[in-house]
Amino acid sequence: MDLKDFYYDLPQELIAQHPAEKRDMSRLMFLDKETGAIRHGTFRDILGEFVPGDCLILNDSRVIPARLFAKRKEDGAEIEVFLLRPLDNSNTWECLVKPGRKMKKGTEIDVKGISGEVTEVFESGNRAVRFNFEGDFRDKLNDIGEIPLPPYIHEKQDDYGRYQTVYAKYDGSVAAPTAGLHFTEELLDELRSKGVEIGFVTLHVGLGTFRPVKTEKIEEHKMHSEFFILPEKTAEIINRAKRNGHRVTAVGTTCTRTLETAGSRLGFTKDNFNLSEMSGETDIFIYPPYEFKVIDRLITNFHLPESTLIMLVSALAGRENVLNAYNEAVKEKYRFFSFGDAMFIG
Repeated sequence: MDLKDFYYDLPQELIAQHPAEKRDMSRLMFLDKETGAIRHGTFRDILGEFVPGDCLILNDSRVIPARLFAKRKEDGAEIEVFLLRPLDNSNTWECLVKPGRKMKKGTEIDVKGISGEVTEVFESGNRAVRFNFEGDFRDKLNDIGEIPLPPYIHEKQDDYGRYQTVYAKYDGSVAAPTAGLHFTEELLDELRSKGVEIGFVTLHVGLGTFRPVKTEKIEEHKMHSEFFILPEKTAEIINRAKRNGHRVTAVGTTCTRTLETAGSRLGFTKDNFNLSEMSGETDIFIYPPYEFKVIDRLITNFHLPESTLIMLVSALAGRENVLNAYNEAVKEKYRFFSFGDAMFIG
C-alpha cells in the first residue's frame, strides 16, 4: 500500500495543546468497524459498551523525565540530552543529543552537577552516555529531568501529571500511552462494578512512535522496537474472556501491539486461547490487511496523517471507514493527538 493512502488534511488549530478539563469528559467518537457507522458522545459513555465478562486491557508504563539540559565541560555549550533507553546498566543510556556535531566519544558533560561521558557513537547518530552517579540513575531523574512532550505540543503545561495515566506504574516510557489519559480511577471502578475484568500490560513507549514513515510503499518501513511485558494474570483474563465468548478491548496502539505480538508468537486463535506470560522486544508493524489474533475492540486517540498508528487503526476498522471518520472528526472540530479526544472502535 502507498503512504499517501493514509493521508488526511488536518487544520493545525485542531491539534490539542492542553488536556480536557476533566479526563473522562473528552469527546468520544464511536466507529462501527463493520459498517463504518459513526456516532458521537463523551468518554464516560464507554460504560454502555461493556457487559459483564468483557475485558479491558491497559498499558501501565510510566513516562520518565527523559529530557535533560546539560553543558559540555570543555566549552560550556548547552546540550539537550534525551534519554531513550538504559543499556548495559542503569547508568549508561542510549541518548539523542542535540546539537550532536561535537559530541564525540569521550566528550564530557555536566547535568546539574552530575557528570556524564559519551562512550559510543552509534550509526544512527544516537550516543551512549555513562552518567557518574552512585546508585540507580533513574532515581535521580525526577530532580534533574523534565517530562518530554510530543513535538506538536508547543504550549507550556500547568500540570505535567496530566501526561501520565492514573494507573501508570512502571517507569520506562519517553511518551505516554495517550489513549489511557481519558480514564479516571472512578471510571475504572465503575467498569469493575459492572463486571468488566481489567488487566494490564507494560510496553515502554519509545521515541520511534513519532518517527515518520519515509518509504512510499509502507511495507518497506522498518518498525522501531520496544520492550513489553504480558503478565500471566492478564493472559488468564483474556483467555477466560475469549473462552466465554466475551470481547477484548485494548486501550491504545501500544497495548494492541503487545497483545498481537504475544498472540502471533503463541499461535493464539479463536479455537486456541493459549496466551501466557511473555516479555521481550517487539517491532510488530500492523497495517491492512492484518488479521487480529487477540483484540476485538480498540480505544484510541486520533493519530497523525501517514503514521504507523493510523495504519494500525485502519487494519482494524478498514482504511476507508477510518479516513471517513477522521474527516468527520475534522468537520466536527474534534481535538487531535496526545491531549485530544478519543475514538472507540467496535
